[in-house]
Amino acid sequence: MPPITLPSHIASLPPYTPIEPFEVLSERVGRSPEQIIKLDANENPYGMSPRAREALANLAYGHIYPDPESRALRAALSQFTGAPAENLVVGAGADELIDLIMRVTLNPCDTVLNCPPTFGMYAFDADLNNAKVVNVPRKADFSVDVDGIVDAAEKFSPKLIFLTSPNNPDGSLIPQPVLQKLLALPALIVLDEAYIEFSGVTSQITNVPSTNNLIVLRTFSKLAGLAGLRVGYGAFPTWLMPTLWKAKQPYNVNVAASVAAVAALNDPDYLAWTVKTLVAERNRLAEALSTFDFLAVYPSHANFLLCRVAPKIDAAQIKADLAQKHGIFIRYFNKPGLTDCIRISVGKPEQTDALLRALGNW
Repeated sequence: MPPITLPSHIASLPPYTPIEPFEVLSERVGRSPEQIIKLDANENPYGMSPRAREALANLAYGHIYPDPESRALRAALSQFTGAPAENLVVGAGADELIDLIMRVTLNPCDTVLNCPPTFGMYAFDADLNNAKVVNVPRKADFSVDVDGIVDAAEKFSPKLIFLTSPNNPDGSLIPQPVLQKLLALPALIVLDEAYIEFSGVTSQITNVPSTNNLIVLRTFSKLAGLAGLRVGYGAFPTWLMPTLWKAKQPYNVNVAASVAAVAALNDPDYLAWTVKTLVAERNRLAEALSTFDFLAVYPSHANFLLCRVAPKIDAAQIKADLAQKHGIFIRYFNKPGLTDCIRISVGKPEQTDALLRALGNW
């Protein structure tokens, strides 16, 4: 018997299934990390900018605790986004900020409204914080069910509504009129824009200070290739900022992540090149995948593509064969709204070519 009894909502917490790193994947299929083509986690295949690498190589204060307010990074983010620094909070990935939002706003059994299929951390953190999750499933084309959300808001009075644009795993956008209608609801809207830079649309982040119930989350993982350093950020309404500063872990963003993120923002040409290159490759990949009669490719405004596999083909076997026979890793889904779906991150042209050759065997 354990020495204490765990809270029931923690004891029953379903585990989150993370994507595994190069060394684990390479060992699993008996290939060196250099032989692995990793297209399963929407990472930036080009990595961080040269300036970020240089900043890390010359890191001077790794032995000193980081600035608890991330002032240098928030100032750089203010210039980059146009949002006031006083409305910005930086986190160890946007994941930390999702949890922080819930910790400061939710009482046990408060309601969080979720729109699956979408990013799994919303439901995970809601469970972790002993909240009630009400799901309003997306439509067949992955657009949000606006009427369903409005009805659920009236019935369950959620404190938080999580929206993602572009959505993960399909890459669809939430139109501005839809967002405005949802912002009229008496709830705090958390808009996750992790992939916004690849969409060609304007971020909502500058609207946060003038919108009392809007939070916008963004990240350095996709655009800047800093997924391994875990650094994200959010813009929050002014009224919420004092509470966030009180509740945030004091040294949550480490010195290396902060230095690399500032350097990345000071390398705008590299960031612009990365976006242009990945969007062009996304379009090429989408066109090529559409030539396979067993794949239905969904339009995407992110750095990945979702495909539904024809019933006559085993989608799970495609994933397994790509990994075992070719060292190519993609994401496979088989849950409500995503039955027999695979998601492929956009890689480099040579990685796309290898993937297409492998799929040609089916």
